[in-house]
Amino acid sequence: MESAVFRDHYPLWVAGRAETPNLALEVCDKYSGEVACRVPLADESTIDRGIAAAAAAAEAMASLPAYERQRILDHCVRRFEERREELARGLCIEAGKPIRDARGEVSRLIDTFRIAAEESVRIGGEVLELEISPRAHGYRGMTRRVPIGPVSLIAPFNFPLNLVAHKVAPALAVGCPFVLKPSSRTPVGALIIGEILAESGLPEGALSVLPCRREGARLFTEDDRLKLLSFTGSPSSGWDLKARAGRKRVVLELGGNAACVVDEDADLDDAVRRIIIGAFYQSGQSCISVQRILVHERVYEDFRGQLLRATQELVAGDPKHEDTFLGPMISEAEAQRLESWITEAVAAGGKLLCGGHRDGAMLEATLLEGVPPELPLCAQEAFGPVAVLSRFQDFDQALDEVNRSQYGLQAGVFTRDLYKAQRAWDRLEVGGVIIGDVPSWRVDHMPYGGVKNSGLGREGIRYAMEDMTELRLLVIRDAEDRP
Repeated sequence: MESAVFRDHYPLWVAGRAETPNLALEVCDKYSGEVACRVPLADESTIDRGIAAAAAAAEAMASLPAYERQRILDHCVRRFEERREELARGLCIEAGKPIRDARGEVSRLIDTFRIAAEESVRIGGEVLELEISPRAHGYRGMTRRVPIGPVSLIAPFNFPLNLVAHKVAPALAVGCPFVLKPSSRTPVGALIIGEILAESGLPEGALSVLPCRREGARLFTEDDRLKLLSFTGSPSSGWDLKARAGRKRVVLELGGNAACVVDEDADLDDAVRRIIIGAFYQSGQSCISVQRILVHERVYEDFRGQLLRATQELVAGDPKHEDTFLGPMISEAEAQRLESWITEAVAAGGKLLCGGHRDGAMLEATLLEGVPPELPLCAQEAFGPVAVLSRFQDFDQALDEVNRSQYGLQAGVFTRDLYKAQRAWDRLEVGGVIIGDVPSWRVDHMPYGGVKNSGLGREGIRYAMEDMTELRLLVIRDAEDRP
């Protein structure tokens, strides 16, 4: 596989039309560091034109019948299928994602649009019983959902296909025009999605895909013509955007430092197999990557030995190779940051069990134990191939330890005790509790989101569609039926 899978350049999309005002953004192969292609950067006037077009398209989008919205989404599913390997190979290059994992993300992209196509014809309402007292005799009520209007979508680098899909697909399903800012580190997948949407017959102006620098993205947040902001990224950026978003609705999918509890009755072989994936898949660059592993003291030594052996067997290297499990982090700067956190943890008394070495953007799969919980490696979001082990005696104390975090996205619990599973669901301060698996497990129609510093609102197609719609009430008085 060569980087020639990329074209030399890709246009941005303004109001459904391709434009190449410049080629100012270099997109690099994250493993080799070489420039793979170039794409334009949108300036503020271009972003303004995209927002204006979305506002002008709001009525036409809201008027699209459900079957037409479904047809557009089905068109995307078909074209993604046809371009599946191109999308996967491009993702492998621009994000450094191992090719097998890249193919998996393309499958999820297709699933997400397929779910949205199905949900686009299921947007229902409710008939209300209004006759709750004599004064309401003869009144009938009903509700329906209507699109909120133009929406602003800001996506991250780590899942540049599927996390774009989780914003774009529900917007299309309900009839909201959009402006999308993909990550400037990984813009190409989003631009290909824009190209496919431009083929679909959307109303004029309904879509804009506009790569830009973070400092140039003011209008995505502040422009009052936009009625919703959906942002996935770091907590510091997300809460800052919320403060500047004005009156628009805001959905934030932010960070985490996900914990996984392994109780004494767990199947250790199974837990090790799943935690290896949860901790090191995509070089740990997921907000629900397994970062903290809490293991019952009775099985701690056995579990640690198995996990250590499995970690040391992982194949790291060029993500274009079929047998590679661990590819590069998104940049050398991010790998340096995490390396410094590991060094700090060891200096404070943590024990390095394996890994810890860095070569450019490649950081070895790393396990530590005994790290003071207040250090960044435990208290902050590592967002890399590092996990920290600790032991516990009492299950409830383990739950308390999971909750001792500013984040609350998802948690995993390996137990075969139904009552402990229910207790974890009751007590864990997270958006989702995964029993018998890692916190990084997700299927694309389930509600997904967090509490505390992990964000606001939920993604998952049907739940995002609710955020992108308003409830509209109709009341009908039967004058002939008055007492």
